[in-house]
Amino acid sequence: MDKIRIGISIGDINGIGLEVILKTLSNPKISDLCTPIIYGSTKVISYHKNIISVEEFQYQSLRTAERPSTDKVNVVNCWQDNVNITLGKATETGGQFAYQSLSMATQDLRAGLIDALVTAPINKAAMQMAAFPYTGHTEYLTKELGGKESLMLMVRDKLRIGLVTNHLPLRDVAEALSKELVMQKIRLFNQTLKIDFGIERPTIAVLGLNPHAGDDGLIGQEEEQLIRPAVVELKKSGMMVMGPFPADGFFGASQYQKFDGVLAMYHDQGLVPFKTLSFGNGVNFTAGLPFVRTSPDHGTAYDLAGKNEADPSSFRSALFMAMDITKNRRTYQEMHQDPLKKRSGRHQGPDEDPENLVED
Repeated sequence: MDKIRIGISIGDINGIGLEVILKTLSNPKISDLCTPIIYGSTKVISYHKNIISVEEFQYQSLRTAERPSTDKVNVVNCWQDNVNITLGKATETGGQFAYQSLSMATQDLRAGLIDALVTAPINKAAMQMAAFPYTGHTEYLTKELGGKESLMLMVRDKLRIGLVTNHLPLRDVAEALSKELVMQKIRLFNQTLKIDFGIERPTIAVLGLNPHAGDDGLIGQEEEQLIRPAVVELKKSGMMVMGPFPADGFFGASQYQKFDGVLAMYHDQGLVPFKTLSFGNGVNFTAGLPFVRTSPDHGTAYDLAGKNEADPSSFRSALFMAMDITKNRRTYQEMHQDPLKKRSGRHQGPDEDPENLVED
């Protein structure tokens, strides 16, 4: 089987994105495991390479991703212009090139030129200056990749926290919730745990919205009117789902360790405990899309830009997770393929690899 082709969007050129990319890909073993394809500019990469002195980083410059090298890093030149890099600051230029890199990588992902996408961090203010019409990567990719729904999922090892709502002001969260939305996210969570993480019978904990999970309706009605009915209905259908749990006690007592996934109602309810437990090593995975997309769990970190102090651990984890999920999806598809199609694979001629034959 060909090596998995991992597309990488460079994110904000004024942040630490390219630093963690170069530090990760400077390890020659990475190119033994996958075919990395960076969407950016050799000029920008050379600039950042000189700052952090990564001598081992070797790459091939390409105009398109149609014929990448399989034994070294590839760089698709999304633009030829000289770029004004202003380290540590949000600029329109930084937003424009981050948008251009992401757009071209997304097009190639949709066209099948890459198998998965790892996105380096963007700055939302810079992206807005560049007329990026979304609140983040998740919303953009859901729209551009034809996803009917998606789930923002933070992952480190066995800790997996999903969000019902993503980038919403806190005052808008309660109004955005509905029984149908909670059920949709639980179903999607259950599906991704099975397909993308290979868990046959996933267990999912659902958090409440209000303090003490509403205290039987004394502190808000969302738990009794929306969340609990969603959990009960899906449990009756056979899903291993429990809740709603009070968020503070749930994490304080380490109950998350008993579940394959935890569903939070809003951004900070999920990300505060996740980053407390896993910051610097976690991965953001957009579940539910027809394509695989991961990213590191940190932002542009302007305060570290150009100082050669950024830790590449989270980006490296995102790269490995993109490979793992791609493999898991292929395995799942093979296992659930139409038996007649499997059997027909035995008659493809003498050049067929015997390891790919299906036993009767």
